[in-house]
Amino acid sequence: MTLEQLRIFVAVAERLHFTQAAQALGLTQSAVSAAIAALEGRYGVDLFHRIGRHVELSAAGTVFLTEAREVLAAAGQAETAFDELAGLRRGRLAVMGSQTIATYWLPPRLLAFHRAHPGITLDLTIGNTAQVAEAVASGEKELGFVEGLVDNTALEVAAVDDDRLALVVGQQHAWAADRALDRDDFLRLPWVLRESGSGTRAATEALLATRQLTLADVTVCLELPSNESVRSAIEAGAGATVLSLLVAATGLRAGVLKAAACALPTRRFWRLRHRERRLSGAARAFVASLGQQPAA
Repeated sequence: MTLEQLRIFVAVAERLHFTQAAQALGLTQSAVSAAIAALEGRYGVDLFHRIGRHVELSAAGTVFLTEAREVLAAAGQAETAFDELAGLRRGRLAVMGSQTIATYWLPPRLLAFHRAHPGITLDLTIGNTAQVAEAVASGEKELGFVEGLVDNTALEVAAVDDDRLALVVGQQHAWAADRALDRDDFLRLPWVLRESGSGTRAATEALLATRQLTLADVTVCLELPSNESVRSAIEAGAGATVLSLLVAATGLRAGVLKAAACALPTRRFWRLRHRERRLSGAARAFVASLGQQPAA
């Protein structure tokens, strides 16, 4: 059993999809399938159930996932200890961000850090808020950046920036940009949502709550896994959604999106770290580069 096999297993188990795991790891699907087959063959257990094109964790796979994460976390700590001896001349920084932050906010900041510390290998992974919190809590990632609220006492949560939100519609629903929207307007609009666990979805639910509505009260026409797919659906006329202005800006400038006449509160971007794990030198330096006082 190798650490690479464990990383592949965890990637597949978290996504329940071989192709998506391969893409996330930068491997071919055949290499991912071969690694899983080698693990299952070596120990004579089925880690996954293959049901048509669907993949599920077996009982053995569920147990093994916890152990695999712990081994990878321990290996990462050992690697960090060696990197500390070299200062910031070498090392690795494993960061995970929710989609809005990882796509729009983190890249320029990671680039600036890379230019200052070119010997540090940067590893950025994208997930939703819930997935980021789990990765930091398990030790898989040192730092997490999210826009959704996190309720996990194992994690230290610190604000790093503000994000402006907008309720946006396509040209087919441009009437929503011409007047203040009331409860009946919200019921009239079809809605496009991110998946459960997304901070952007939570912002949509909070907006509905201001009109004494829940998702069960409105028409949800699509639920999609990324900000870009949501934005494309709205541009095509699907209905309404809440998006960060970082995501919606291009469509608004081009006129294919309209900002509805509905004020939304500014939300926070949050940094996550485990309270009891010591940050590597690279992680402390990155936190400092964001203008924050790094914790030990």
